[in-house]
Amino acid sequence: QVQLVESGGGLVQPGASLRLSCVASGRIFNTYSMGWFRQAPGNEREFVGTTRWRVDRMYGAELPDSVRGRFIISRDNANTVSLQMKSLNPEVTAVYYCAAADPKYGTTWSSASNYQYWGQGTQVTVAS
Repeated sequence: QVQLVESGGGLVQPGASLRLSCVASGRIFNTYSMGWFRQAPGNEREFVGTTRWRVDRMYGAELPDSVRGRFIISRDNANTVSLQMKSLNPEVTAVYYCAAADPKYGTTWSSASNYQYWGQGTQVTVAS
């Protein structure tokens, strides 16, 4: 059974940093893309970033303009993806989801519908 488990969320003050991690189990994601989405109350799930992996290394990453420069996404191995967030503001408050996508089903990485596996999410709250 495939599982994606996120960790690292919490309540922080504006301007703080936070690092989210996701560990997958149940299969080896050595050709999958793994990344992050977030969803705030009343909003659609929003793309935050993704990484591409082949065999033993990350060979690409994508981040939307909304987070580029403040968020860094990394892939430690085939089954672990992290999101380093800095200079946080209340607008990033949301549930952050880890997701994995098999590229044989499509490569529109910013679309949630392209991802086959999802974690249960971790809450990130930025408030003073």
